[in-house]
Amino acid sequence: MADVLSSQPAWMGNRRFDWRDRLATALVWLVAIVIVATFAWIVGDLVRHGLPHLSLGFLLEAPADAGRAGGIGPILVSTGLILGVCLAVSVPIGLGTAMLLAEFTRRGGVFALLVRRSLDVLAGVPSIVFGLFGNALFVIHLGMGFSILAGGLTLACMVLPILIRSTEEGFRAVPDTYRQAAAALGLTRSATLWRILLPAATPGLIVGLVLGIGRALAETAALLFTSGYVDRMPESVLDSGRALSIHIYDLAMNVPGGDGNAYASALVLIAMLLIINGLTFWLADRWLGRRITPH
Repeated sequence: MADVLSSQPAWMGNRRFDWRDRLATALVWLVAIVIVATFAWIVGDLVRHGLPHLSLGFLLEAPADAGRAGGIGPILVSTGLILGVCLAVSVPIGLGTAMLLAEFTRRGGVFALLVRRSLDVLAGVPSIVFGLFGNALFVIHLGMGFSILAGGLTLACMVLPILIRSTEEGFRAVPDTYRQAAAALGLTRSATLWRILLPAATPGLIVGLVLGIGRALAETAALLFTSGYVDRMPESVLDSGRALSIHIYDLAMNVPGGDGNAYASALVLIAMLLIINGLTFWLADRWLGRRITPH
């Protein structure tokens, strides 16, 4: 019996934490509390100043008196169209590129290394640079003018590095035993990607989508040079449209007396982010449930 007790690890004989463990635990809790408190303070400030100005009419009506009156109906439509163009372009390209880097190139190959380093650099490029690039390429060179399409394509260029890298890491996190088992069962490469690897890598894709959507919805500088400043209801993606982030910036900085509607617009933007993020995770869970549940 004494031999058994003496062979046990030292930590099993002493349940008390070392002071270093206590310090690390306290720091982790402190960081978590600071983050939650900061978010709660921001949201609380927006609710306190913006909720009195929020109503159904505010969400449906067009801006009036330079945004001091009226609502944000056309701006919500423009924001949704810009985001739709961004995701329609970035998701297929990002998913395909991530598959190429993770499954069809050598991990230490020169091509893959060059692409990854380029994506890492692009992920850190300031948004104003993307705005100037989008203005030169989409607005001027391709003749799109200040339009929702030009703004959405510019945002797609911005979110692609984040989306590609996070999705690629999701594919690389899948154990090689999955691929070996699929090969042993005689599955084709496309069937392995679609039925096994993609569901397993979905968390990485969702992280990239959430980060990309957050950056796209909050973007201001790039859209100033591409989608334009017009606050009327757009008729197509070739029309100019003001995004919600630009509207908030304009009310807060350029319109005296527009602070109330700026707070209300910011509250709507936060609500949109929370709803879209929640909906993204819910759709991913539903899709994974259908893929995993046997028919």
